[in-house]
Amino acid sequence: MHIAVTGSIATDHLMVYPGRFADQLIKGSLDKVSLSFLADELEIRRGGVAANIAYGLARLGLRPILVGAAGRDFAEYRERLEAAGVDAGSVLISRTRHTARFVCTTDADQNQIATFYAGAMSEARELRLAPVAERVGGLDLVVIAPDDPEAMLRHTDECRALGFSFAADPSQQLARLDRRATRRLLAGAEFLLTNEYEAELLKQRSGWTEAQVLSRLGTWITTRGAEGVRIARAGAEPLAVPAVTADRVVDPTGVGDAFRAGFFAGHSRGWPMTHAVRLGCALATEVLGAVGSQEYDVSATELMRRVEPSPAGAS
Repeated sequence: MHIAVTGSIATDHLMVYPGRFADQLIKGSLDKVSLSFLADELEIRRGGVAANIAYGLARLGLRPILVGAAGRDFAEYRERLEAAGVDAGSVLISRTRHTARFVCTTDADQNQIATFYAGAMSEARELRLAPVAERVGGLDLVVIAPDDPEAMLRHTDECRALGFSFAADPSQQLARLDRRATRRLLAGAEFLLTNEYEAELLKQRSGWTEAQVLSRLGTWITTRGAEGVRIARAGAEPLAVPAVTADRVVDPTGVGDAFRAGFFAGHSRGWPMTHAVRLGCALATEVLGAVGSQEYDVSATELMRRVEPSPAGAS
């Protein structure tokens, strides 16, 4: 199965603040916030939503096609991704900009405050999916993850025009999208992926109710942290899938991306929806136990054995 993952490619600067952000926020003064948090630790890791998802898919035995824009400083990162099994042949290299940067501070409650510098990602709007499909022999699914907003809209339109199945994953970029753009990203998607907060924001941005959103796409998957995952489809009762318990929690960065990688890996194998979701949850716990989005050490065979459906099938 040929899965193209479009979206951000970045370098992550991850810091740890030993206190709680909430203790520093003064009620009634949130419109005049001026804070500085003294971090105890700094880790510089490879990241970016699309790169993280692609890396996870590769670790689970697929060869995903990464579609995004990076800077001239991407060479070492490219080698690492390709060594893991990612097809990076469709990454656009900017002549003038650095690869995007994600600067994030995590507190003792696993809350995060982050800033994202787009850099080369702003050139992703120049990419087209048709040449990618021609190069690899067709695309079975296109994951449209957070990216330059214009690139996300162009990829979505192209998927509809060319008949490619696609997954809408707007997440962090919802804050940048107006009503018209949000609706444009959703219509016709096979999958929509959000967390709980993003689900509410998406309804606000689109101006649609849940039922109206579901009438325009296939399946809406909402991650709910330790409470598991909600699967919703038009005309059906939502399904609740429990989370996979993490052995330890170190850093939440990239957990959602790992979930998506696991889910799409299960889907590519024709697994029932609930089992594909469980694989996503299982891979997410691996990321929770490491600092960075691509630093986990996982046995794909063992991980899939834990959640693989029985020959009799399931829901």
